[in-house]
Formats: sequence, C-alpha cells, structure tokens
Amino acid sequence: MSQQLSGEQAKFFWEEGYLHLGRHLDEDQLRALQQRIDAIMMGTADLDYDRTMMQLDPHAAGLGNPPRQSLGHKGSTLCYRKIEKLEYDPLFLTYLQRPLFEAICAEVYGEEVSIACKRAMFMNKPAHHGSDLPWHQDRWNQYDRDPLVTVWTALDPCTVHNGCLQIVPRSHRSIINPGREGGFITPEQQQEVLATLKPLFLELEEGEAVLLHNHTLHTSATNRTDQSRRAFSVCYIDAATKASSGATFPVIFGSGALDPNLLAASPT
Repeated sequence: MSQQLSGEQAKFFWEEGYLHLGRHLDEDQLRALQQRIDAIMMGTADLDYDRTMMQLDPHAAGLGNPPRQSLGHKGSTLCYRKIEKLEYDPLFLTYLQRPLFEAICAEVYGEEVSIACKRAMFMNKPAHHGSDLPWHQDRWNQYDRDPLVTVWTALDPCTVHNGCLQIVPRSHRSIINPGREGGFITPEQQQEVLATLKPLFLELEEGEAVLLHNHTLHTSATNRTDQSRRAFSVCYIDAATKASSGATFPVIFGSGALDPNLLAASPT
C-alpha cells in the first residue's frame, strides 16, 4: 500500500475534487474499527464519553423530533446517527494518522504546515433508516481559512441503495453559496449546477476510502436496505486556523500531535 500520492493521483484530485484511495483496512483492522464503534455506541468502550459528541438517529431510535448532537452517551443502542471527537480514541486516531493521510495534507496545505483535526466523526445510516443529507459543500464561515481535505472511509459496503455519498465532480472550483453556514445550497443553485455538471455515486466496499475536497458538492439519501451504512470521516485543517468562537483544534501531524499510546494509557 503506497504511503504517498503519485503525481497522477494529485492531478486527478485537484481537477476532479475527489480521489478513490482504494482499500486501506485489512480484515483485522476493519473488524477492529467496526467492533470499537459498536462498543462506543453500546456504552461499553473505555472512552471519555464526557468529551464525545453523540447524536441518535431520530427515526431508528423511535424519536419524534431529531435530537441535537451533544456531549455524552445517550443510551445503549446501535442507532446513533453521528459520533464526533473520535480523534481522542486511540484506535481511530491511529488510523487517521496514517502516513498516506499525512502525505495528502502535505500536498494540499504544504510540507511545513502543522495539521489539526477539524472533526473525526462516525456517520451512520442504520438499516431502513438514516437521514437525507441535502446538497452542500463542507465549509464554515466562522474560520479564517477553509479546511480543504476530508478522508471518508467505508466501514460497511456503501451502495446507492443504502445511502452512499453522491458527489458532483469539479464542483469544488467555486463556492456556490458563500453566505450559508455549512455550505448548503438552494434548490435553484442545485438545478443550475446539475445542468452543467454530472453527479456521481461513490459506491465503496467496506474498508475502502475516498479523498474529498471539502468544496466538492455532495449529498446522501436514506438507507433502504437491511445493511447498515457506517463510515468514518476525517476533516484535516491547517493547525493555524483561527475560529471566531476562539475554538482550537487538536494537532494530528506536527509538533504537539496527539499520541495514541498516551490516550490508550489514560482514556478518561
């Protein structure tokens, strides 16, 4: 498995706004991450839940209104929609610190730039449930510079039928709705974009990863199958980024980077 991007791969990413990275988890590594995220959802993991952001899937959990994401465990169930702050879990941190991902960040941000984690999150569409995610670009107006890199890894097979990502290649070349937090676009803007650019379904086998430019327009639908659609998404950001809220980001590559061995020794 290569630990660098080839010149051809880098060129494709910059032109198209995405890049298939292939399979990056062998069977043992994949099962370990699957079992770890299930243990986190069930509340049996040795983890500091007080700093872990968790959100239940409202439909799968039998809730009337969508619950807000907040700190702390919400009950023993596999029906979570989103779990963030997984950069503080030693197993997930070890994965997101792989040399290839460091090389990707060096290609995008520069070799001398320290890299932090904007978010490391589990995203789930339980069988026959899951939320529709409207078309958007991953960008936030509260930062003094945009994060540009996301690595999205399938923990289950991701298909058209269970809610795989759908993207619009080359849509990263412009900001479509700069005034909207989160990069969500209007139906009129969606119609205009799709009149000139062709969308693409990113179907992935479990253990496969894809590199996304954060400005690449994307969406996903609900899960219509018996197969869950679990994924792990990491957004890497220039560690010097300043937020209007004063928030800071944990360093992943560079001086002072998080150490999975230290986290494992003191998880709470």
